[in-house]
Amino acid sequence: MQNNYYFLRQLTRQIETKITGLKLMECFSQEKDELVFGFAAARGKKKNYKEFFLKAVVFPDFSCLYFTDQFERARKNSVGLFNQLMDLEVLSVQQFLNERCFAINFEQGFSVVFKLYGNRSNIILFQNDEVIDLFHSKIVADKNLRISTLDRPIDQSYEAFVANNQDYRKLFPTFGKVVNAYLEEEPVTWEKLQEVLHKLENPRYYIIRWEHQLHLSLLPIGEVLQEFKHPIEAINAFYVLYNKVSTLDKEKAEILRKLTKEKKQTDLYLKDAYQRLENVDSTIKNEEIGHILMANLHQIPERAEKVELFDFYREKDITIKLKPELSPQKNAENFYRKAKNEKIEIEKIMENIESREQLLRNLNLHIEKIEQAEHLKALRNYLKTNKLVRSSSQSISYKDLFKRFEVDGFEILVGRNAKNNDLLTQQYAYKEDLWLHARDAQGSHVVVKYKAGKKIPNTVKESAASLAAYYSKRRNETLAPVILTQKKFVRKTKDLAEGQVIVEKEEVVMVEPKMPN
Repeated sequence: MQNNYYFLRQLTRQIETKITGLKLMECFSQEKDELVFGFAAARGKKKNYKEFFLKAVVFPDFSCLYFTDQFERARKNSVGLFNQLMDLEVLSVQQFLNERCFAINFEQGFSVVFKLYGNRSNIILFQNDEVIDLFHSKIVADKNLRISTLDRPIDQSYEAFVANNQDYRKLFPTFGKVVNAYLEEEPVTWEKLQEVLHKLENPRYYIIRWEHQLHLSLLPIGEVLQEFKHPIEAINAFYVLYNKVSTLDKEKAEILRKLTKEKKQTDLYLKDAYQRLENVDSTIKNEEIGHILMANLHQIPERAEKVELFDFYREKDITIKLKPELSPQKNAENFYRKAKNEKIEIEKIMENIESREQLLRNLNLHIEKIEQAEHLKALRNYLKTNKLVRSSSQSISYKDLFKRFEVDGFEILVGRNAKNNDLLTQQYAYKEDLWLHARDAQGSHVVVKYKAGKKIPNTVKESAASLAAYYSKRRNETLAPVILTQKKFVRKTKDLAEGQVIVEKEEVVMVEPKMPN
């Protein structure tokens, strides 16, 4: 929640009081995913006057800000960036409406936007609404951003709440999972919404452990570890504590989330199984109906669709539906056959209940043992002994398996070699994805991932086709033919070599082999 919109609103107000009127003295990166901004009132020979540093960390799986009055720049492996901003004064700090991003506005129309969007986090330099530079240049879609369009106004009135069938998530998409979990501890009413909004607008700041992970929260949920009055001290403490969380804690959290999810699924299965057993027990047994029919064969007319007979199990009359094409005795045999299936079903349910109850006992034991583990070696040994360790193939993200690009919000994956091409096409591409390959030439398979309800723009198709040509034997040609088709028209037979496929339907485009801009 360190990047939650409601937290950023509080944070940017305090940042503004710290840096407005100061000048940017340095901007540098000494780690791949880390950018440091140094502000001061004036330059000095040895030390600048009234220094304030902002460090932005934008890893794919974690992004956070950190603030300090002192920061020692490394002499080696340090690269200066955004040089256009040097010695420019900070005019304001702007929080965008309903967005997880804010801007530091400088003189001469320059702005630095901090876009804190999970694995798409980035830091972007603007001048007069135009993108000048990107910290993460691989997120090419950010080149098309405009500051003037970053505000996202949403009607959050009571009337809109009613019009959306009281679905508050449509009105407040920026709450995030922590706020949603806090809200949904009880039915969400308009009054409850207003109460939570008041807390978000007038917050305390908490470092919590929730669902086995550390979070910076504006609401006291889960295990509260620390509490703060000001946003900068809160996010600094969170950043330091997050980095101190050991590998042991992180590995614990990962496996505990998996086991807790499996435990919930097992609990639901058992609840459903017991309900099915109860339903079977509460109805008249097919075997009993068979006995009733056999005891009253002489009272059942031929071709009857139903008959009313005395139920000697319950000492009252019962109406039994019959199959008119069968004799009374055959109808009784039909119920006996159903009774046999019924017994098999009950035995199977009981067998499943027994196995799931044993699974539940094992899960509870695993969770207890893992929570008690105090050393990483002991934890890993326990996971290995009890076969709870994920295989290496499961732990590798597809983003690490293939070359990956993003164009206009669409993800493009490129195979690395023949074997990797097969992996991409056969296991990671779906029938609606766009599949591309240089025509009549060796090269990489290229896949544009389909997005539900969205047509792939021609600009994305052209960029993907250029990539397919670039990563092929046609790389040095001025124009190269590339085939495009949906993945569902691509198949592979056992006799084909690695990387070879059969394309049943295709179109061809001529493109310049190149990387995306």
